[in-house]
Amino acid sequence: MSTLKIFAEEGAPTPRVTTSDSAEIARLLGAQGVRFERWETRALPPSAGQAEILSSYAAEVARLKAENGFQSADVINLTPSHPQKEEMRRKFLSEHRHSEDEVRFFVRGRGLFYLHLGTEVYALLCEQQDLISVPTGTRHWFDMGPEPDFTCIRLFTSTEGWAAQWTGDGIAERLPRFEKVVHAG
Repeated sequence: MSTLKIFAEEGAPTPRVTTSDSAEIARLLGAQGVRFERWETRALPPSAGQAEILSSYAAEVARLKAENGFQSADVINLTPSHPQKEEMRRKFLSEHRHSEDEVRFFVRGRGLFYLHLGTEVYALLCEQQDLISVPTGTRHWFDMGPEPDFTCIRLFTSTEGWAAQWTGDGIAERLPRFEKVVHAG
C-alpha cells in the first residue's frame, strides 16, 4: 500500500504525519509541487520487456509527453537476483537533484522516494499503479531496499537520461532506510 511519512529533516525517527490515503497523499505532495497519481495497471506477463510495457501504457505516456515536453521514455527493471543490486542501491541513496523532472510510474513492485522539502523530508513508498513526478531541482534520494523488486517507466526531457547533481548533504544517513520505514507500517 502506498504510504507517505513526513519526517523533520533533523532525522527524527518518528514521522509527524503518516497516511496511506491516496487522495491525502496527492494533496500533501501537490501542496509541495510534487505530482502523485494512480494509474490503472495492465495485465502483463512477468517476462514483458520494454517495448511491450511502453506499448501497454502508450496513452498515458503520450499524455505526459504532451503535457510536460518529455522526449523519451524507457523501462527500468530490478529484481533481487540482479548482480549489481547493491551498487545500484548505493548510487541512488545519496541526496541529489536533477535539471529536469524525475518521473516514475511503478508497473510492479515498490520503492521509497525521499523528498527534502524545506525543513521536512517526505518519504513516499511508491507501489504498483503509482506515478510520481519530482520537480526539477528538488533535493531527493531513492531507496529500493536490499532486495529490489520493481519495474518502472521513466520519462525524460533530456536525451541523456538519468543525470544527478549530488548535494553533498548527509541527510540520507540521518533518516530511516527502506527496511525500517516499510516494516514500521
